[in-house]
Amino acid sequence: MSSALQKALSVLEFLVENPKGTTVSDMAKSLGMPVSGVHRLLKELESIGYVRQVKDMGEYKLTIKLASLGLSYLGQTGISSVSQPVLDTLAAKCKELVRMAVNDNGQLVWMAVAQGSTSSLKYDPSAEQGRTVHLASTANGQAWLASMSDDEAIEAVIKQGLLKTGEVAKNAPSSIAQLLETLQATRERGYSVTIDTYLDGMAAMACVVRSPDSDQPIGTISIAGPSIRFTEQVMATHFHALSDAAQELGEASRAGLFFYHPH
Repeated sequence: MSSALQKALSVLEFLVENPKGTTVSDMAKSLGMPVSGVHRLLKELESIGYVRQVKDMGEYKLTIKLASLGLSYLGQTGISSVSQPVLDTLAAKCKELVRMAVNDNGQLVWMAVAQGSTSSLKYDPSAEQGRTVHLASTANGQAWLASMSDDEAIEAVIKQGLLKTGEVAKNAPSSIAQLLETLQATRERGYSVTIDTYLDGMAAMACVVRSPDSDQPIGTISIAGPSIRFTEQVMATHFHALSDAAQELGEASRAGLFFYHPH
């Protein structure tokens, strides 16, 4: 890390990943920075309101300021107002979790969610909002990759990593060859299908959202649920509703400043 700005941003990003707080020494070790340097940055960030110290423990954590800025930005871009009604409608139809990811300068990022399940057996993805989608193992990622050529998809996966960090699900693609077979099946089917690939016990389907002007992918939309009930047969019954929602999001994207429209 060469600049003070890069180091400060690394500290903020680390605190985002550790919302309960962390010690200076743990942060310094994880970031490969000297303790004195991390402590100095934390004090500067504290002085302008982005960080606070938990007095009884000596740990540091983010204040609400950074989150408030993000929410304010998203509100002004219009992404919530144009996408949430579409997601809510689809979630009510399928009675499962619906999620949207958008292209942010070449990365696919989780941006919006609607929970349609009333069952106690459901997935809560709140901790993943705003994070980059893992391409090889998620339905959203596979739908996104399938919109590319094989060479482009391989490049994107190698750059990010075939396997996600942390626990790897039992059916996660274990080779590029296996992933390419999956992407070809996705293209032929018209939507992706994942079962126990991102998380054990979770199944999902997804398709891309395309710009109405260029027909280029600008995001993805998915339906997900427990694999014990959200089977491939059930997914097939939701395809038309998912496809219609993707088209509606594409049309609505003209009103959302956050959507990146490639030309």
